Amino acid sequence: MHNHGLGAWMAKRRLKSPEKIALIYGDDERQTYRQLADRADRVSALLWLRGVRKGDRVAFIGENSPEFLHVLFGAAQLGAVFVPVNTRLAAPEIAHVLTDSGARVLIHDAELTDRVGNGIAAATIAHVIVTGEGTDERPGLSRLIRSSTGGHTDVEVALSDPAAILYTSGTTGKAKGAVLTHENLTWVSLNCLVDYDIVSTDVALMISPLFHAASLGMGALPIMLKGATIVLEKGFEPGRALELIERHGVTMLSGVPTTYQLLADHPNWARTDLSTLQKLTCGGSAVPTRILNAFEERGLSFSQGYGMTETSPGATSLSPTMTRQKQGSVGLAHFFTDVRIADEHGEMVPRGTVGEIEISGPNVFPGYHQLSEATASAFSPDGWFRSGDMGYLDADGYLYISDRLKDMIISGGENIYPAEIENLINDIDGVTGVAVIGVVDPQWGEVPWAIVTVRDGAAATTESVRADLDGKLARFKLPKKVIVVDTLPRTASGKVRKADLRARYGG
Repeated sequence: MHNHGLGAWMAKRRLKSPEKIALIYGDDERQTYRQLADRADRVSALLWLRGVRKGDRVAFIGENSPEFLHVLFGAAQLGAVFVPVNTRLAAPEIAHVLTDSGARVLIHDAELTDRVGNGIAAATIAHVIVTGEGTDERPGLSRLIRSSTGGHTDVEVALSDPAAILYTSGTTGKAKGAVLTHENLTWVSLNCLVDYDIVSTDVALMISPLFHAASLGMGALPIMLKGATIVLEKGFEPGRALELIERHGVTMLSGVPTTYQLLADHPNWARTDLSTLQKLTCGGSAVPTRILNAFEERGLSFSQGYGMTETSPGATSLSPTMTRQKQGSVGLAHFFTDVRIADEHGEMVPRGTVGEIEISGPNVFPGYHQLSEATASAFSPDGWFRSGDMGYLDADGYLYISDRLKDMIISGGENIYPAEIENLINDIDGVTGVAVIGVVDPQWGEVPWAIVTVRDGAAATTESVRADLDGKLARFKLPKKVIVVDTLPRTASGKVRKADLRARYGG
């Protein structure tokens, strides 16, 4: 076999554990690794017939489904590059991703047709396929898979070849495509196997969207590499999640603090059998003490961690045994990853000193798609990824996050970059200045607030600003509150002092 990347995984799983259940979806759908491999073969064949070749981009916009994984592994067999797109993005954001990635094929949920329309027109899309059964006039992916003969040309794929492009918002407001190689996704999976003790008998409930780097790189892929089972859910509803844990004997669960809060607050929490649960992982932000207490009362502890799309995404992990002793820390560097702290001159600082977090390892991406300057600035002279986050290492090497240099807001596990919102609010008639900050929220961790100044005679309200932005931004990025002030605090050079605003408004 010439394919040394993800495209070989299912063929090898078909040999090693053909009858093992790989996926449980909905109430009655089950797929073995043999069946999953067969469907990936069929997807690769139908993509090949549509002209997809090594290096071509295949975009997927849809909720969690087996088809997501069929397309991922089918595209990987051809050496094509998988581009998963956040379903919560607004139409202009989707258009940017499709255009910037240069996707040749788009596969999307039928429910998203209206939002992807403009993107298809603006991009280089040669073929569009809807998920599911489709219609008599336009067969859907499920029907096309059944009618495909399977088989494909054995394409030579190296670990260093690109496997996926995941788009992450940036400080300039334009989403950047982080190119993740087969090597990146393989090594982040190995990190998870080592640091989370994943075994082939695990049953992982997947409730977070697979288009997120965490769910893909640290959820689905390590589970499938090990030959364990995924209980795949289209979305998250706490009552159903509790039911599935009990019904399927779930051993692993991943989420953000909001996920676990909603589970613990559900009426069925106390009477649900959680005896099979062994491994809980949480990212996005620190787990509040109240949530820790609720789960520890049921004999459960968390692995917490830190990372970003550019690190595929895991960089550190905090084991459950250290949750209390190192509370507030995001843990040690993953087994095959290294973390260091640098000052503003790029020099290493002593333990306990705050500086910029830099990361190195085979899980660190090679760069941004078609953005050479952004890529160059993202790395230190000796090749370490500059995270843009501030933190320090304690005497034992545990990482603590001090501040986010890029002002990123994490809301319910979603990354929000203020510049993206600020650029659009600045275009609203009457607005003369704006600063978007993250404000602590008991449910979502943080939510964006917009602090604005307006010209004489003009007005801006939460309702009017949200209405103006609706359809231009994903709804989770819309400011939850808009406050009009006389002036924004600024430095001598004219930059807004966001730290002052966060101190005033509870950020």
